[in-house]
Formats: sequence, structure tokens, C-alpha cells
Amino acid sequence: MEMSGVSAAAGVPEIKLEDPQEAVAEPEPWPLKREKPRRCRQALLVVGLVTLPLLLFLVLGQESAAAFWQIATAKLTAMNGGRGFNDDDGAATGATTAAANADELLGGLIAPGMDRRSCRSRYDSWRYYKHFPYAPSPHLLRRLRAYEDRHRRCAPGTPLYAKAVDQLRSGRSAADLECNYVVWLPFDGLGNRMLSMVSGFLYALLTDRVFLAALPPDSDDLFCEPFPGATWRLPADDFLHVAKLFGVGQRPDRSYWSLVDKKEIAVPDDPAANATAAPPVPPAYVYLSLGWLLTDRIFFCGEHQVAIKKVNWLLQYSDLYYAPSLYAVAEFQDELRRLFPAKESVAHLLARYLLHPSNSVWAIVTSYYRSNLAPAGRQIGVQIRMYGHSSIPADDMYKQILACSRQERILPAAAESGGGGDGGNKNGTTTATAILIASLYADYYKRLRSRYAARGGAVGVFQPTHEERQATESLAHNRKALAEIYLLSFSDELLTSGLSTFGYVAASLAGVRPAILLTAFDHKVPATPCRRAVSMEPCNLTPPRDVECRGKAVDKEDLARHVRVCEDWEHGVKFFD
Repeated sequence: MEMSGVSAAAGVPEIKLEDPQEAVAEPEPWPLKREKPRRCRQALLVVGLVTLPLLLFLVLGQESAAAFWQIATAKLTAMNGGRGFNDDDGAATGATTAAANADELLGGLIAPGMDRRSCRSRYDSWRYYKHFPYAPSPHLLRRLRAYEDRHRRCAPGTPLYAKAVDQLRSGRSAADLECNYVVWLPFDGLGNRMLSMVSGFLYALLTDRVFLAALPPDSDDLFCEPFPGATWRLPADDFLHVAKLFGVGQRPDRSYWSLVDKKEIAVPDDPAANATAAPPVPPAYVYLSLGWLLTDRIFFCGEHQVAIKKVNWLLQYSDLYYAPSLYAVAEFQDELRRLFPAKESVAHLLARYLLHPSNSVWAIVTSYYRSNLAPAGRQIGVQIRMYGHSSIPADDMYKQILACSRQERILPAAAESGGGGDGGNKNGTTTATAILIASLYADYYKRLRSRYAARGGAVGVFQPTHEERQATESLAHNRKALAEIYLLSFSDELLTSGLSTFGYVAASLAGVRPAILLTAFDHKVPATPCRRAVSMEPCNLTPPRDVECRGKAVDKEDLARHVRVCEDWEHGVKFFD
């Protein structure tokens, strides 16, 4: 993931920290530019979506037709606030800006009635997003409202929470506790943290647990409270003499696997278990070591989910987006189908529900957007990430960016008269274009700015920051990095780096299928510069492998259809439709 800091180079538009109180007095944003509706195309789409399920019913049966109709309904509903993936090539680059009647609650995804002054982004972000391709399913909305009720009953400061903490200090879990918890622990950079938060919340939703976050000082003022009427912050004092919350590492002594190995947790149908011995009382808490080493890969087996269910406190230590691997657990598969008829909407909907920038971050975002990006009719986000194992000279990376742009027709032509160039705007218009660069380095910004200098004000190139190094331990750094993620997410089109969680989060929030720059492994420029994502879902870079599960069998045909290899990493998996 990328982190950027204060810009020092002359001419680079710079993100500046502002007083958080200024966000409260922030004026209403400018009116968004609107495109004329394409009524004929929408009418044909509606007719097709109504007719096709009938054909599916006759050919494939009721279940396939119902599944298709759920996805179609989500897309039709979302058309009230923006067009979906309607380009000829299937890319998510043709969606319109939000329609005049767009819903600040995002189709009911966001709970109404929360304090606007304490979190301006919650009810304001819809004005900036250009895409909303999927509406939340009715079942997801019911589950979210039920979760919010449970969170209010069980959050820190309530009697039920106090009872759960008392049980925690006893060292053993209790079967009669009403409230059980998933505690998110910080691990790795900001993009990784956001994806692991989304994954942890989804797991809490699936298992009727309460999601709490152990926020370290470097993340203390990044996000608003997401749930109405209660906090999601875990009071660190409650764990001082119980468990370590920060810097745990990927091989904690009390990881789930280690406790199973020590026979401190009983697993159903374990052939090595002593059938005559009484099962042990489960411990009060376990660490879920779900980082890239995936120490607890058995977590993704159904029989282990049965065992984990008896543990009151789960301390999640992960830097992964592991949601796609939950679909391989038979006990979760049906519920995930109902929650997300369109599988590529999982991170898109949950990130927009859960993660709202704090007022201090939102002030940075909106100030920069109005000053630099708002006047443009079209915004293109370019996110560039270099890795030590795959670094290449800046010249080669720049050529790869331009080659990708030509292949996917992303960046405008370099000259006014250019019809070929780097592709130009797909619709042939000459409206101003803003190109936002998110990178640790200023080199690509300078090159693109020089490239478009001859076009005057027709193309503007902007880079908020270029710190040269990542510094996750700094709150100021993380504020600016989060601001860059949201600025990218307001783009009409995205070009992102492969394997980058920073880019994954931006694309998920934006609701677009980006063009993904392929990684230069072994420092060799790939022959194919990039691939257009077929799904806007993030990649689970380290899915569980070589795990023998003994639980309920999963629907392998459905699993193979919806969880497949990532476009940018052959060893990862992601959700597809």
C-alpha cells in the first residue's frame, strides 16, 4: 500500500492539514455536472432484464433465474443514482455522475439520523462519487439494521459489555453470554488495514458477533464512528492484563491453530480427539492469525467455525481481504448469496457502509477537490506503487503507464489534434480532464504535466503528495494517505498498480473496474502492460491452500463460478460474477 506525505517540489498542488473544526463550517459542495440521460439505452436495458430471467427459468431452472433477477434488480435500483458498467468493452469507465435524485443514504445502506456535524463525510460523500453500480440487497439492509441494534446493546459502556469483560478476565468462555466479539487489531499499512476491517466486519455480520476496533495512535483520528448510538472503539484498558493488542506478530502463542494443537479447543469430528474425555472449556479469547503467513488457515474450514463459535472473544490480526475465502465455508455460502447477489459488490458496499473519513480528513479531501479537481468534466486517477522485488527504472514505468493507457484508452491525447495518441476520451468530447496522481514519487507527475503542457487548461495534472517513503506509524501521514484514497475514489476512471491494497480500496470505494498495471517481477517489464479488471473486488493475495477440511461440503460449482484467480496475481483469488 502507498503512503504519501508533504509535497516539497515546486508546482505540485499540495495537501495541507487543516483544523478539524473547519470541517464543521464547510459550505455545501458545488453542484455536480450532469450528463443527459440515455433514455433509449436504459429502456432497452430494462426490457432485456425483464425478459432474460424468463428465458433463464425455462433453460436453467428457477434458482439461476432468481439469482440473475437479484443482480438485475440491484443494478436497476442503482440506476437511479448512476449508470453501471455500460461500456462496449465491459469496463467500468462509462458510468455517469450521480443523478439529481441520488440518495445520501446510498439506497438505505447508511443509517439515517446520525449526527452530521460529528461526521460530515457520512451524508456528504454521495455528492462526490461518480459511480454507484450496485444497490444493497434488502437482505443486507435488514442484517445491517439488526447488527446496529446488537452493537448498541453490546458496545463498550453497556452492562452486557461489562459482563463480557468480566468473563474475559476469568480466562474461560461462557456459553450463556449474549454478546460475543471480533476485535480488529492493526497490522501493516493503511490499505491493508481498511481491507482487513471490511473482512472482519463481514465475519462479524455472518456470525452475529460485535465488531470492535483496537485503534492505535497512528489511526486514532482517521475514521468516524460507523454505528449509530454506540462506539466501535475497544477500550485498551480492558485488555491491559489479558492480551496484547499491538505488535502481536503473525505467530502469537495463543493463535487459534496453536490452541487446537494443544487440545485446548475441541474440534468436532477430530480423529485425534479422545472420545472418552470431556471436551475442554474454550478459552476466553484467541488470536486469529490471518496475515499473509496465514498461520490460522484452518479458520476457513466449517468444522473449525463450529469450534470457534464457542469462543467469546476473537482478536483478528490480519492484513488481508479474506472475504472471498469465507465463500469456501459451506456454513457461510448461502448467507453470502443472499447478502450479495452480485458478488463483486461486497467490498464496494461494505467499505462505503463502514469507513467514513473523520472531519479532519474530510476537510483535506473536499478542500483539495474543490481547489483542483472540481472544474474538470472528467477525472482520471492514476495510482503507482513500486515494490522492492519488482522495481524498474522510472523511464520503464512511465512507458508502461502510457502503453496501458493506449491499450485501455484511458489518458487523453497529448496533442489537441490527436485522434490516436493515448486514446483520448472515449466519448470524443473536449471537456477538461483532471488527472490525479497518487504515488510516493513526483517523477510521473512531472512527466505527465510536461506531456500535457501544450494542451493548456484542457488537461490538468495534480499530485497531492510525494513523501518518497511509507510511514504507517505517523497519524499525519495516514490522514493524507486516506485523503488520497478518497480523492482517487471520486474518479470516473482508474489506473492502479497490481498487488496494491491502496489501489484495491480506491477502486472498491469508487465502484469501478480499474485498469491494473501488471507487476514487473524480477525487475522485468511485463510484455502486457496491464489488464482491465473483470471485477472491482479486491484480491485476497494469500488465500488458504493445502487445507483439508472435514466439515459440510461446499457447493464447488458455485464456488468456482464466483471465486477465481485475480487478474494481477495468479496465486490470489477474488469475487467474480
